[in-house]
Amino acid sequence: MPDGWKAPPMAPRPQSSAAQRARSLLGAAARHGDPDAVTEARRNLAEANLAAHIRKVVDGAPPLTPAQRARLALLLHPGGTDDAA
Repeated sequence: MPDGWKAPPMAPRPQSSAAQRARSLLGAAARHGDPDAVTEARRNLAEANLAAHIRKVVDGAPPLTPAQRARLALLLHPGGTDDAA
């Protein structure tokens, strides 16, 4: 390597401890070759990442009204929408 060469910095991937654990469990499931466990681990990782993102957004937003919370909660149901918005 040339003098003064430095590896480019990697962008940090902030994750909650729940997301880190879920990622670790996904890796273990993949190594063991259990497709059902991999599917479940992927689902758990997605949930942990969503929870962390939602928490970050909610913490930075002004308080929501009960009606606003109800409309947003609809998004968590399959096919859930609020056509009145």
